[in-house]
Amino acid sequence: MTFKKTLLLSLMLLSSISSAAEKTPIRVGVLAFGTLDWELNALKNEHLLDNADFEIQTQSLATPQAAQLALQSGTVDMIVTDWIWTSRMRSSGSDFTFYPYSNASGALVVPATSKIKTWKDLAGKKLGIAGGELDKNWLLLQALATQQKSNLQATKKVFGAPPLLNQQLQLGRVDAVLTYWHFAVRLEGQGYLQLQDGKQLLTALGITEEVPSLGYVFKQSWATQHKTAVTHFLMASQQAKEKLCTVNEAWQKIIPLTQITDAPTQAKLKERYCAGRVTQWGSVAQQQAAKQIYALLRKVSGNKLTGNSETLQAGTFWTLD
Repeated sequence: MTFKKTLLLSLMLLSSISSAAEKTPIRVGVLAFGTLDWELNALKNEHLLDNADFEIQTQSLATPQAAQLALQSGTVDMIVTDWIWTSRMRSSGSDFTFYPYSNASGALVVPATSKIKTWKDLAGKKLGIAGGELDKNWLLLQALATQQKSNLQATKKVFGAPPLLNQQLQLGRVDAVLTYWHFAVRLEGQGYLQLQDGKQLLTALGITEEVPSLGYVFKQSWATQHKTAVTHFLMASQQAKEKLCTVNEAWQKIIPLTQITDAPTQAKLKERYCAGRVTQWGSVAQQQAAKQIYALLRKVSGNKLTGNSETLQAGTFWTLD
């Protein structure tokens, strides 16, 4: 069943729920610099929670690692993170599972006047990398370099938080940054150039099927126990995303949360955010692509990212069927 058909069915069910019914609490961990906060606000702004059978309780978290720890400790029920981590947790005995949230991916950005025209020009340059040495885009870039017999060993690597790396690029202290998509947009708004994003990187590696980069992650046992409410939450979140992308008034309400004040950058942010919508997921080809990506990341990271499991764990991806 496609996302759109599932969305329509779930929203029909959601509309039939009495507002007087007892609501299931869903504790969501939210990163200060993430896009999840936009959607949760849109749920309220657009009255998508008026007849909901769930109640959202948010907890602000500083880093992706803090979010993962909060989920593992049971402080929150749900976070947005990646399916590689989800599979790794399942291989160690946890029952976390992943439901697609976004296809948006990071990007390689350089100054407009840079002599770096492709990723191959990074050799000998100073590259800022968001997310650390196990950042997925950095690992995939290394895999591509190996595949094409190019050498990135001479690249000088600087790891740091996205806001800091943006600043370092602006000050000329690094030559390029490989950063999260919304921080790449901020740089583009200031005249910087995006050379390659994560999707193009995967295509260059021979993987053409779209695989969600981020998703809602939660315990499968918890979701099974509260399946109706969890399903309604996931579908309401999808509807909030559609509202933000198709109703200008809805987008205007969340602009203050983006902390971007100039209209051109706001427009580019919306364009990239909406391009990351997941409209179809679960085909055999897409599942196979996920396994290919897993194998690549496992090899290039020396198991450090994926853990010791040779294959993507069964149950990593949760379905509404």
